[in-house]
Amino acid sequence: MARRIGIKDVAAAAGVSTATVSHVLNRVEGKRISEETRQRVWKAAGELGYAPNGLARGLRMQRSQTIGFVSDEIATTPHAGRMILGAQEAAAAEGLVLLLVNTSGDAELERASIDMLLQRRVDGVLYAAMYHRTVELPDALRATPTVLLDAGSADPAVPSVVPDEVQGGYAAVRELTDHGHRRIGMIVQTVDLPARQGRLEGYRRALAEVGVVYDPSLVAAETAVPFNTVGGDVEAGYRAARRLLTTERRPTALFCFNDRMAAGAYRAAAELGLTIPGDLSVIGFDNQELVCESVHPQLSTVQLPHYEMGARAVAQLLALTKSPGRPPGPGMNELLPCPLVARASVAGGGGGGARGRPPARPHARPPRERGVYSYVSRVRGGGGALGAAPPPPPPRGPPHPTP
Repeated sequence: MARRIGIKDVAAAAGVSTATVSHVLNRVEGKRISEETRQRVWKAAGELGYAPNGLARGLRMQRSQTIGFVSDEIATTPHAGRMILGAQEAAAAEGLVLLLVNTSGDAELERASIDMLLQRRVDGVLYAAMYHRTVELPDALRATPTVLLDAGSADPAVPSVVPDEVQGGYAAVRELTDHGHRRIGMIVQTVDLPARQGRLEGYRRALAEVGVVYDPSLVAAETAVPFNTVGGDVEAGYRAARRLLTTERRPTALFCFNDRMAAGAYRAAAELGLTIPGDLSVIGFDNQELVCESVHPQLSTVQLPHYEMGARAVAQLLALTKSPGRPPGPGMNELLPCPLVARASVAGGGGGGARGRPPARPHARPPRERGVYSYVSRVRGGGGALGAAPPPPPPRGPPHPTP
């Protein structure tokens, strides 16, 4: 039987002490070990085929080298699944293993899954949501390092990593105003979520920046049934867009709450004989490639930074596990920017007096208050629309927009 290679063998081959080998292979911080020595240790370990005993190391360091990832439906969706990939690759880079649990929204399964992860003594937990919303941290996780992913809490002491919805909405509408549009409609869902609040705020800030007064009649809300499904979102987008596009002075561009609602707006425009982007510019949100690249013309949109969110959540969690009891402070509630993805659905508009596209400018973050992101509802009210939307006129050809 072949002798098992041990840490002493690696030390002898690298010409260093066993303590140095342990510090290098366990990535212990704060030790004065040169980069050349570190490389020599890793090379010796690789040539000898040395594999550290993970169980023994975990017992010695009081760490399991594992992270729990609890989600509702992320694992079943290729779009948001990039959060898992980002978290997994960031964890692997630190020598950690990600243990994934998908609960499908089942509260009992979630409770049992969290108990299982805690019994296995995970070093921390990422508690993730399929879409950006406010959640209540399970009591079982309050004594364990936990970071919320694509979700926030009313308690600012709970760390979180979420998309900057205000900046994303601002970037989308600035893309439209940069093309000369001034009469811009927005179609949204009726469910009061941080995403809805933030994107609406970004819409209003971008309009104000070019001197356009907010007109609530240009914001149409519809309920997606079933909620958060492809069919529900497309149908809601169709109804909301048709309402706006059959008004006396229809908008020359639409900012859509998500890409699936934008697909519904495409359908409404086609029924009314409007071409995109010739008669109507459309921009979405999310960058769901299956949607954006399957419509014609391909949809310009704003990307949710799913991969980056997963990676940053792991970084936050590692900071917590290395500094247990750290008080909340700047950086613990992170907002990640949502970049513009320009495709072919936006062109010059006739409502703002601009001819062609103005010089490109960066879509910087809009001015915002300092401090932690607030998950307290800032937009209240029922369904239908944010402001009174006029009833559609009798069926006729699509009205021509006036500046």
